[in-house]
Amino acid sequence: MNTQNSNFSESVVPTATFDNPPENLDVLLIPGGMGTRAPDADLAPQINFIRDTYPDLQYLIAICTGTWLAAKAGVLDNRNATSNKRSWAGREGLGNNTNWITHARWVVDGNVWTSSGVSAGIDVTFAWMEEVFGSDTATNIAVGMEYERHLNASWDPFADYYGL
Repeated sequence: MNTQNSNFSESVVPTATFDNPPENLDVLLIPGGMGTRAPDADLAPQINFIRDTYPDLQYLIAICTGTWLAAKAGVLDNRNATSNKRSWAGREGLGNNTNWITHARWVVDGNVWTSSGVSAGIDVTFAWMEEVFGSDTATNIAVGMEYERHLNASWDPFADYYGL
C-alpha cells in the first residue's frame, strides 16, 4: 500500500509489552493500519490482550481497521460499530454479530468507541475527549492543533464514495 515507496514515518518506542503492560489501564486505543491484516496467529498477542484487558477498562477506542482486532477479541459482540470504508470488505467473517454501521464517521456503543478511517479517528478522539473532559477542553485542543472538528458522527461521505 506504500505506493510512493516512502520510508518517512514516526517511531514509537515502547515502555511496556503485552506480557508486561501498565497496571490499571483506563483507556485502550487500538489503531488500525497494515498490521491489522496479518494472519490471526500473528495477531494472537494483540487480540488476547484486548480480550483480557477490556473488562477492566473504562473506555475502548478502536480506529480504522483496529476495529477488526476489537471484533476478533469479542469486544464488539452484539454491538454497533464502524470501520474504514475503503477496507470495509475486510470486516466480513469477523463474526461476533457486530452490527456494522456503514454511514458513520464514528459510533459509540456503551464504553466502546469505533471510528472509520484515520481522520475519523481524530474526530472520535475529540468526541471522546468532549464526553470525558468537556466541550471547552476538546475545542481548545482542536483549536490549538488548528484542526477543524467534524461534530456529526453520522457524516461519512466515504460510505457513499465506496458504494456502501
